[in-house]
Amino acid sequence: MTAAPRRGSALRRLWTSEDARRGFACVVGGLVLAVMTGPEGSSTAPTSGFTGSLFHARVIGFIVFGLVLWGLITVRRRYATQVRAFSDKVTAAPRRLLPDKRVRAVVYLAVLAFAIAYPATLNSFWQEVLVDQIGVYVLLAIGLNVVVGYAGLLDLGYIAFFAIGAYSAAYWTGALPIHPPFHLNPFYAIPLAIIAAMLAGVVLGAPTLRLRGDYLAIVTLGFGEIIQIVATNLQGVTGGAQGVIGIPHFSIHLLGIHYDWGINSLPYYYLLLGFVVLVLFGFHFLENSRVGRAWVAIREDEVAAESSGINVLKYKVMAFAIGASTSGFAGMLEASKISFVEPADLTVQLSILILVLVIFGGMGSLPGAVVGAAVLQWLPQYLRVHPLLGFQQQDIYIYLGALLVVMMIFRPEGIIPSRRRKREIGLAEHGVGHADALSGQSGPVA
Repeated sequence: MTAAPRRGSALRRLWTSEDARRGFACVVGGLVLAVMTGPEGSSTAPTSGFTGSLFHARVIGFIVFGLVLWGLITVRRRYATQVRAFSDKVTAAPRRLLPDKRVRAVVYLAVLAFAIAYPATLNSFWQEVLVDQIGVYVLLAIGLNVVVGYAGLLDLGYIAFFAIGAYSAAYWTGALPIHPPFHLNPFYAIPLAIIAAMLAGVVLGAPTLRLRGDYLAIVTLGFGEIIQIVATNLQGVTGGAQGVIGIPHFSIHLLGIHYDWGINSLPYYYLLLGFVVLVLFGFHFLENSRVGRAWVAIREDEVAAESSGINVLKYKVMAFAIGASTSGFAGMLEASKISFVEPADLTVQLSILILVLVIFGGMGSLPGAVVGAAVLQWLPQYLRVHPLLGFQQQDIYIYLGALLVVMMIFRPEGIIPSRRRKREIGLAEHGVGHADALSGQSGPVA
């Protein structure tokens, strides 16, 4: 008599399968995400959060997400070489298709023309999104890319320079309780806000940039918290927790030219676009200059860079100051546009969000910083207008965290990485060196 197959042993073999366990973990992760982003419970119905999340049609989408993630992980494990080759071919395609500088110039001009013409066709909501959610954060990501992507310095207090720019606008226009020696139009106060942010970068960087890694991250994190607390507590200087109101809008009255930016978002967009283009050009040439090469050397191996004669502290402070200047301008523009500054909005979460934008786009890559900020800032607004899987605005950091984890697994170099950065990460994956100075010695340098 033939023995019947034992069902328990078959299930045991299925469970011991690595792919099955990984698939189960991905589905469970999707269900956990569904609960985390689902409705909240109440005192009268404490389990309504679970039932409303797990016994709702939206849970199907999260299960599908878990299965898709499992499929991607399985494909990556089994066909890692082919996937990496295909990814390299896709990212290298634009450079192969545009080998001629004149062709690239034509493409850049076409993109610029689109950026100039298309926003005028949008409604007021999306024009406001272009300025407040996309344009400002694109500028912030470009500035932080200098600090993190070029020089390899982990800055978790970057939003502090944004606050300094915003309060500079309030100070020079007379909106603060303390008054300046003379009042300025916000448009003419732009250089002063940029200088104030740069000086803050120098003041922060000079004594602290002898630190590395986690120590530097903690110091910059503390600086961001200090700026917010000072702005909240100095009632007679900054206006306190209730913030500052009445900051005038940009206007220009010079040589017969009279123009007021007003409350419409489109003029601010074009001002921001012009500044972003100038910054991109400047940072592109800076990246390929002697300063940019010094930053790369510091990022790859700080000890070796110092041994070769590079003044490490000088170039670190320079990176901090240049990155801070773009953040200061962004704060100046945002404060003038909304005529309001509130310390409660200047949280460390914003610094972390900007860091996520840079990592997602590709550290050390100017196009990556622009695309990463544009995509991740546009997507939540689109989901708010067209909800998907019960998307809630307060859950944005959960989704961003999950997206960043997926990026670190499948594409750690970012969406549009720089060639140098991509090569560094590839070598680090094979045990040759490390990706940046953050991976090196974390102690202070004498």
